[in-house]
Amino acid sequence: MKTPNELREAEEFFHRKIPLTRAMGVRVVADEERSFVVEAPVALNYNHLHTAFGGSINAVATLAGYGLLWMELREDAAHLIVAQSSIRFLRPVRVTIRAVCARPDAQELAAFVTEVRMTGKAKMTLQITVEENGIAAAAFEATFVALRDATG
Repeated sequence: MKTPNELREAEEFFHRKIPLTRAMGVRVVADEERSFVVEAPVALNYNHLHTAFGGSINAVATLAGYGLLWMELREDAAHLIVAQSSIRFLRPVRVTIRAVCARPDAQELAAFVTEVRMTGKAKMTLQITVEENGIAAAAFEATFVALRDATG
């Protein structure tokens, strides 16, 4: 489990590198043994029905996967890119968009980090569930690619 300072560091990284996350009210709330969790209030991300905007749900889910891998790599010379993603919307979100990225097996994560450091490139597919009050509202899958900056 990460400390509050480490979570704040990830949140500040999002706000600095992806300015839209500040306007969305994105918060990094947990990095635990089983998951990485990001939230954003519907009050800043609503549609014409006053439920969560689909694009915001997609963005928060993407950030959960991105954040998990960023916390694992923790090196500025590696860039994360979303290569492919898909989402299924299951029910409306009314108060808080909570994206929970399931942490892959420890060996799989270690192999990802090692591959980035050895070859400069690696990819990983992650599963993210967007939920509200513990009930799944969207199912998101994304393949991320990490590329080491040749100048870094």
